[in-house]
Amino acid sequence: MSDPESAILSALSAEEGSTIADTYAFAASHNFDHNQVVGVSKSLEGDAYVTLKELSTQFFVLQKEANDISTNGSQEVRVLNALVKAGDAGLSIPALQQEVGKDISKIGMGNCLKNKWAKKDKASGNLIAVVSEAKDDVREQLAALQAANGDPKALDDKAVQALKRRKLISLVTRKSYTVSRGPDYKPKRVKKAADLTKEMLDSGSYKTTTFKEYNFQTLGESVGGGYLHPLLKVRAEFRKILMQMGFDEMPTSKWVESSFWNFDSLFQPQSHPARDAHDTFFIKEPAATVSVPEDYYERVKTMHESGGSGSIGYRYDFKREEAFKNLLRTHTTAISSQMLYKLANQEGGFQPARYFSIDRVFRNETMDATHLCEFHQVEGLVADYDLSLGDLIGTIETFFKKIGITKLRFKPAFNPYTEPSMEIFGYHPDLKKWTEIGNSGMFRPEMLAPMGLPENVRVIAWGLSLERPTMIKYRIDNIRNLFGHKVDLAMTRNAPICRFEGGEEEEKQQQ
Repeated sequence: MSDPESAILSALSAEEGSTIADTYAFAASHNFDHNQVVGVSKSLEGDAYVTLKELSTQFFVLQKEANDISTNGSQEVRVLNALVKAGDAGLSIPALQQEVGKDISKIGMGNCLKNKWAKKDKASGNLIAVVSEAKDDVREQLAALQAANGDPKALDDKAVQALKRRKLISLVTRKSYTVSRGPDYKPKRVKKAADLTKEMLDSGSYKTTTFKEYNFQTLGESVGGGYLHPLLKVRAEFRKILMQMGFDEMPTSKWVESSFWNFDSLFQPQSHPARDAHDTFFIKEPAATVSVPEDYYERVKTMHESGGSGSIGYRYDFKREEAFKNLLRTHTTAISSQMLYKLANQEGGFQPARYFSIDRVFRNETMDATHLCEFHQVEGLVADYDLSLGDLIGTIETFFKKIGITKLRFKPAFNPYTEPSMEIFGYHPDLKKWTEIGNSGMFRPEMLAPMGLPENVRVIAWGLSLERPTMIKYRIDNIRNLFGHKVDLAMTRNAPICRFEGGEEEEKQQQ
């Protein structure tokens, strides 16, 4: 058996005006699937081998009930036959249902009474036949339709409507085509090349190759716009809130920092466990920074070795090579220390300031559902005269209230560069428990004094991750589904806009 394409082209090759009158009949005669024949015909039309003219054929098909009537007769005739068989006494409705079936009895009884083939005896309630036989018009009409292959012209309109009302037949429209020779007809199709390849240029075959026409009007695939990641949506909302609170954003575009700014300037000893390779990513090339402010370096070194501002220091030999090691910053506080140093040494002297940053930090941690080797840290600090722990708590409460967290608790904690230090806990309404959401404290004098800040200047600071509130906001239970190579792009595309209602309610109250 040949394929549909060969069969179509062969049928058209007989003479100049050859046509295929109907693809449906053609497919049936060659034992092809009609949809396959139509698909091949449209493909040939695309290469101008054939032209197509659409045909629309309507015909009736018999439903399941109609097929049963064609075999066994209509319900009304079968009921009449049962009544005639029962004689003058007739049949009760239960007896009739037992004789012909409940469904047949229901339809046939009504039609028998309507056609006056039967009557209901008032005394007994039985159905009694009035005529001994009747012509089965419904069966004959269905047989006529079958003989005419469902042609609607086989019956008059009245008969068709009656059959349709009884839902015995349904009208079907079949699409097919008349196939004729096209302007580029050939008995066998030669595939046109879609692309000019290097091999064609090398061999010179492009000179004799037939190419598809280039459609200059066609549109390319639509390019979808970019979508903000949920982290960026929450970041934008946090950034707006902090700016509303009067904070300025710190420049945090440097991911690589020296150990001096990341650890030493924060009065964190060079023997601290966080400075080990199993906690921090150190840079191999370049392994060391070029320079740091020398006068400031010496003051930091002195503070570590012998102390100052009421402190005895750590009493160890401060090593320059350790301070100059490059690393991926472990916190954005490395930027905070540089900003405070510039604030202390700017022209005109110290001026009170509020700074914040939201950027990426890196730690050599074991990855699990709640931890990655990199995450985003939100940090805020206020530098002013005579600040207290009450100022820190009030600032933290204001920020968290604006993001909708009103129930806060503070727990004493230890940080190398803040004293006092506090962990921040918030009540999680979904989990119905208190959960840690941040850390805070007041920068130690041993950190601030070497910078050159006035003695009565205090710096309060707090920080939290960006991932945890984002996971809570978007109901994500695994951080790897939020950040990293396993993130579902559809989630990014469909994530709703981030809005924190707490800040809006406070603004309305103020207005």
